[in-house]
Amino acid sequence: MKEFLLIDEAREEIILYLLKENYLNEERFTRSYIRGKFYIKHWGKNKIRMHLKQKQISEKLINSCFDEIYEDDYIKTITKIYEDYSSKQKGLQEYQKNRKL
Repeated sequence: MKEFLLIDEAREEIILYLLKENYLNEERFTRSYIRGKFYIKHWGKNKIRMHLKQKQISEKLINSCFDEIYEDDYIKTITKIYEDYSSKQKGLQEYQKNRKL
């Protein structure tokens, strides 16, 4: 909006319209962000939480939106990542492999 050099009244009217039509909604953004980063990028909850805090999303909203990640999916993803990493650890003694994992 800064690039369009709008007058203040027009800018306010646009923002009000976007809020009214639910385009500017922190909860909607947070839920979408959590789903995308977990199911597409396979980020963990801590990494997602950290990035949302950097975007100045409140802790209360973050906690309420984490129901977007189903517990079964979270466990399956962690297990898959663990198994993938474990299979890449070749040529190590068992105790060395366990320490890395």
